[in-house]
Amino acid sequence: MRDTVELLEAIGRDANLRRASPEVLARALEATHASPGLLELVARGNSATLASELGLVDRYTEHQSQTGAHEDSLLN
Repeated sequence: MRDTVELLEAIGRDANLRRASPEVLARALEATHASPGLLELVARGNSATLASELGLVDRYTEHQSQTGAHEDSLLN
C-alpha cells in the first residue's frame, strides 16, 4: 500500500503525469509495478479494487437534527 500512496503522490507532483492520457499513465504505472487496484483505476476508471487495497469503506449516514426547534428562540 505504501508504494501505491507514493505513486499517487508522484502523479500529483508531476504535471505531465497528471495530464497524461490513461494509456500513457497506465504504461508508466506498469513500468513501476503499480498495484492492480491503481492500474484498474487508470485503465478502466474503476476505483473499487484500489479502495479495497487501501481499506477504504463507504460510510453513509442520514442527516438528522439532534437539537430541534432552537430557531424560535431567535424571534423572542
